Amino acid sequence: MSIWFGLHLPYYTYPDTPPEQLFDRVVEQARAAELAGFDLVTVMDHLYQIRGVGTVDEPMLEAWSTLAALARETTLVRLGTLVTGVTYRNPALLAKQVTTLDTISGGRAVLGIGAAWNDAEHEGYGYDFPPIRERMDRLEEALAIIKGMFTEEQPTFHGTYYRIDQALNVPRPIQPGGPRILVGGGGEQRTLRIAAKYADLTHWFALGLDALKRKTEILEGYCEAIGRDPATIERTVGAPVIVTGSDAEATALLERLPPERRPFVTVGAPEQAAEGLRPYIEAGFTGFTFNNSLYRTPEQIGRVGELLQLVANEAPTPAHAGS
Repeated sequence: MSIWFGLHLPYYTYPDTPPEQLFDRVVEQARAAELAGFDLVTVMDHLYQIRGVGTVDEPMLEAWSTLAALARETTLVRLGTLVTGVTYRNPALLAKQVTTLDTISGGRAVLGIGAAWNDAEHEGYGYDFPPIRERMDRLEEALAIIKGMFTEEQPTFHGTYYRIDQALNVPRPIQPGGPRILVGGGGEQRTLRIAAKYADLTHWFALGLDALKRKTEILEGYCEAIGRDPATIERTVGAPVIVTGSDAEATALLERLPPERRPFVTVGAPEQAAEGLRPYIEAGFTGFTFNNSLYRTPEQIGRVGELLQLVANEAPTPAHAGS
């Protein structure tokens, strides 16, 4: 499994850009990522801007319509969410939306999904925000439905919270077996257990390699319990490096990170960042996501592309890499 980079687009605040030109900025960044050799472009599935990125009243585009539009503005990158909250949509409708994106994009859709956490937007939009246990139960039921609609002709599922009856999903997904499913979050009691059952990819925050190795061991244990080869689940992580062109830029970019993440980040030119990534690659992580809250111009995105070329040329074969 080769090493790949994703550009995540959680940030839409450009004071010099009028609303009618906002999507042009999004397209500019996605195309810059494609040109730089990135494999994946993702957006948040949030209705309000989230803490750690901006203030609640800053611009936020709806995820799946944004991805559908990006599908016609790009040709190579995979497109998905990081991640969709299970509480926002009926899971059968979500499966239809993802399948539609797969059709529009020619087989480039990825479904990122998690249990949801942002109570403010639930309250504002009138969505129920049940306790975490119920949200995890909903996530597991939703994935059973989505997987069924990706892989079966007319699946039926009756759960506690969701049901489908011989549901049609036509046209079928372009990708055999349906778009890959990314389960976001590293909760050790439920999320990793659900990931072991349904995920093609996981995505975790980079809060130290020791913590990530622990999660890997727990995920492998859940896989063993159900007879699944953990090598079939690709492990990805928010990039533990910041790529900069100067000391002044390094300081400015580091200040944009939440304080709790700063101790775990290597900051520097592409060569220094490559050194920072090496232990993660050797530990079996194959995908690294970089945020446009840090990299806002094509030039900055291109500099991350230089890092991608460095690690692609020198990276060892990762342990437990998924296919």
